[in-house]
Amino acid sequence: MSVEDVNEYNGDSIEVLEGLDPVRTRPGMYTDTSSPNHLGMEVIDNSVDEALAGFADRIDVTLYEDQSLEVADNGRGMPVDIHSKEKVPAVELIFGRLHAGGKFSNRNYAFSGGLHGVGVSVVNALSSKLEAEIKRDGQVYKIGYSDGNKTEDLHVIGEVGRRNTGTKIRFWPNPKYFDRSTFRVSSMISLLKAKAVLCPGLTINFYNALTKEKYSWCFKGDLKEYLVNTLGDMKYVPSPEPYYGHMELENSVVDWAIVWMNEGASTISESYVNLIPTPLGGTHVNGLRQAVNGALKEFCDIHNLLPKNMSLTIDDTWDDASFVLSVKIPEPQFSGQTKEKLSSRECASLVAGAVKDAFTLWLNANIEAANAIVEICVARANARTKSSKTVNRKKAVGGPTLPGKLRDCTSTDPSRGELFLVEGESAGGSANTARDREYQAVLPLRGKILNTWDKEATRIFESNCIQDISVAIGLDPESDDLSGLRYDKICILADADSDGLHIGTLICALFVKHFPRLIEEGHLYVAMPPLYRVVCGTESHYVLDDEERDDLIRKLNAKKRGNAKIEVTRFKGLGEMNPPQLKETTMDPATRRLVQLTLTEDNEEKVFSLMDMLLANKRAADRRDWLAENGYLADIED
Repeated sequence: MSVEDVNEYNGDSIEVLEGLDPVRTRPGMYTDTSSPNHLGMEVIDNSVDEALAGFADRIDVTLYEDQSLEVADNGRGMPVDIHSKEKVPAVELIFGRLHAGGKFSNRNYAFSGGLHGVGVSVVNALSSKLEAEIKRDGQVYKIGYSDGNKTEDLHVIGEVGRRNTGTKIRFWPNPKYFDRSTFRVSSMISLLKAKAVLCPGLTINFYNALTKEKYSWCFKGDLKEYLVNTLGDMKYVPSPEPYYGHMELENSVVDWAIVWMNEGASTISESYVNLIPTPLGGTHVNGLRQAVNGALKEFCDIHNLLPKNMSLTIDDTWDDASFVLSVKIPEPQFSGQTKEKLSSRECASLVAGAVKDAFTLWLNANIEAANAIVEICVARANARTKSSKTVNRKKAVGGPTLPGKLRDCTSTDPSRGELFLVEGESAGGSANTARDREYQAVLPLRGKILNTWDKEATRIFESNCIQDISVAIGLDPESDDLSGLRYDKICILADADSDGLHIGTLICALFVKHFPRLIEEGHLYVAMPPLYRVVCGTESHYVLDDEERDDLIRKLNAKKRGNAKIEVTRFKGLGEMNPPQLKETTMDPATRRLVQLTLTEDNEEKVFSLMDMLLANKRAADRRDWLAENGYLADIED
């Protein structure tokens, strides 16, 4: 950008993205752009939601030779009547407007995965062509789009019996938005089969016109049969029948099946929320892990099964487990529109409460199988103990004295240890109370740390704060030797406001420039504390940013009854959160959000280039140009 361009930065420079333009401008924010598969699953999930609600029992999926995909169901059919407020057919809002849908409240669907209101509108935006046929009220309607723009008004093309209802959508993904222009058929087949398993009585048919292959699934059984079929001839305990359970709670359903693998066999990990696969897990899986670990530890203590001085960690009881977990909850919250990870905090306690007592009873009623499971867990613990080193938590052996402000953990196993670098003395006190002292340590940092990007490694210790960090983690700057690392996870914990982001950036810069090996080996994380607390009646929610807040308020307004008032509290800093709040939202592995930072051959050049532009003393002119080009993206706070 030239100086002349910068000087002409005025009101006309501000771009306003309307309709579906935000999706086309930043498609990666709304879907997985590696292939069109996620678009297909968005449409399929809408049909599955109809089945979950009891209005559909058949879904037909067809992949055509031109790589278009058609999904048809016999549900209620999308609404075609005129929207009372917008004065257009409701189906036009569904396809043409972001955040328009029938799933923000529980009036239309008790359980669903499409709560963002962006699913099929994103499909429309990223497709070169989309056609929809809707059978409803005895008539067949059709509407058409091209590149997200309506080309064919909603109109009647035929008549059917009034009980003959449903929706059929065919779309042609636009290749320019995807790394791969064709569908991953094998992945789609496995997901369709899983959805049929998770929704007993639902028939799903898939036809691949490219290969002329046909598949049809309809299951009447439960998760244990699915897990057994998936495991095949592999050896596991309990056998031949996995430990499984089903529990219906108020507004929620939890189903699970678990086995432990023998002889180091590979494991299977599948989790679903309202039939949406969550390959990255989330709070529901964390709740299952906690329940299983707690029940096994109690069983071992009661029956005195553990060797002296041995304690089973979650990894010991879980690393050899194969499981399938399905939860159905109202209004799930996911980490992003791709829905790969559940972030609804209350789901951890929901699943843990459903599973732990039931598993405890099962263990004591099936002693032989329980003992076999314990043997596998103890073998895993022995292997961990033999392979791991120990850390003297009282002092840094052979080196400088540990920082006086460091509140260390008690475990001497560094593979379990977590160190939180906490912004501020006040927040450090709250974190010290909120932590699990067995494996979590806290080091409070006072104020903004030194910008070390242009500093030589020999000079960064001019800052006492940075020296404390180096001594606490047990590593010297620019060393490739991680043998002295005292914790497996180094977690940056700063306020969720702009000052906190600044401090977090400076800490990240320290590790990128002077401790890159630590990041390359996957030891650096950023904790994501909430910025807002939203209360509606007896419900309390924590949200990360303005977008999450607005999305939550929209859903609460849609479902609230009576005179319940929605109150929003903005946390000015971590110090404003009491220890239980900090524990629930930021430090408890079952409910926190922790983002791992990565530094690989693929992104290293880009990371260093961006950091250098933002932090190097000699790059002031480049920063000015960058701000002129991107400043409109900033949120201005009062």
